[in-house]
Amino acid sequence: MAVTIQTKYGQVDISNEVIASIVGCAATDIYGIVGMASKNQIRDGVNEILNRDNYTRGVVVHQKDNKTIVDVYIIVGYGVKISEVCRNVQNKVKYNLETMLGAPTAKVNVYVQGIKILEED
Repeated sequence: MAVTIQTKYGQVDISNEVIASIVGCAATDIYGIVGMASKNQIRDGVNEILNRDNYTRGVVVHQKDNKTIVDVYIIVGYGVKISEVCRNVQNKVKYNLETMLGAPTAKVNVYVQGIKILEED
């Protein structure tokens, strides 16, 4: 499924992979996020932190009633306020989707899959 935007010049279809890339970029820019987690932990390994190349694997996009619903799977750093990090992810993802794509976003669900203790130098 994809988001379809109708303009006076024609129709624009945006694939879920593009939406997942935008969501992954927005989420990894938030302070306190160490990386994206895999949405399928049994297949991909429970504690695997995905590289920047693979952060779309930590995002699930689906549409319902012409609105986009996004599930984001993240790993946060130890010592940050998890609820605040999740709220920041929700706000930034929703803002980016609505301004970049013009697509109405119904929900941004954030799933914290783990905590990583950052090593100090």
